[in-house]
Amino acid sequence: MTKNKTQDVLEEIYQKLFSRFGKQHWWPAQAPFEVIVGAILTQNTNWGNVEKAIANLKKSNLLKPRKIKEIPIKRLAKLIRPSGYYNVKAKRIKSFVDFLFKEYHGSLKNMFEDDYLKLRAKLLNVKGIGLETADSILLYAGEKPIFVVDAYTRRALLRHNLIEKAASYSQIQNLFMDNLSCDVKLFNEYHALIVKLAKTLCKKVPQCHICPLKEVNREIKHVCDSCGKNLEKPIDRYILKIELYASPEVEFTKEDFKKDTQKQIRELIEQMKDIDPKQLEEDVHVFYKLTLCKRCRDTFLQRIKNKEFV
Repeated sequence: MTKNKTQDVLEEIYQKLFSRFGKQHWWPAQAPFEVIVGAILTQNTNWGNVEKAIANLKKSNLLKPRKIKEIPIKRLAKLIRPSGYYNVKAKRIKSFVDFLFKEYHGSLKNMFEDDYLKLRAKLLNVKGIGLETADSILLYAGEKPIFVVDAYTRRALLRHNLIEKAASYSQIQNLFMDNLSCDVKLFNEYHALIVKLAKTLCKKVPQCHICPLKEVNREIKHVCDSCGKNLEKPIDRYILKIELYASPEVEFTKEDFKKDTQKQIRELIEQMKDIDPKQLEEDVHVFYKLTLCKRCRDTFLQRIKNKEFV
């Protein structure tokens, strides 16, 4: 399925879910630090248990980084006991707070002012913070444009043939981020709606007959953007990312990038081949991603290496 078709399907899903369930007002928290603690506590448990643990912390006036840093870990574990795995989660919360003070002097404001992709990499190095937790922190606490993937997302997409069974976290995340507007509110609401769907209808035993997505059952077909070869297996696909730079002499619009891939690339390269690289602006004007088979990828890279821009 081409990007436009994938985008159409994802937008259709969003509209159907929003029409059925409305705004979800997620994440239910009063402050960013509460979101972060909740994101750690929700690992391997349901939200009802997390709410009990959060309530205990609130009663003790401990939902502040400095307070968590100073509290003995055994007391913290006791307070978050309702969330399950409380000893492990207490260590994880402590690890995050230690990271916050070490890297950002205990300031969430300073942390979220960091480049969010660099921050993501740092968060993933904190013991106990994985991809879903890191992205939840970035999206819901930091309001950064990154899509959160969880077991609910995987279940819903798999049942509608939108992903393969072996799809990785990054592949599922890229499905959304490559085909939807990079918008915090959209990513927030979309993920929350998927969670709502999974909890009410798309359960382990699904209620497909009353599901708003019952007619959405299309398969995303992966093909080489150069030769058109079907690439059914992920191992057969190679992603080539291209950055095209703007200059005063060459201007591109979004409409230019909806045209035929091969013709478009040839025209752009032809227009840019005589431009002095030193004249190019610093900021990337266009970012383009191609899915290629091995043969086309090797050919493309060889031509770039040999400067054969034809």
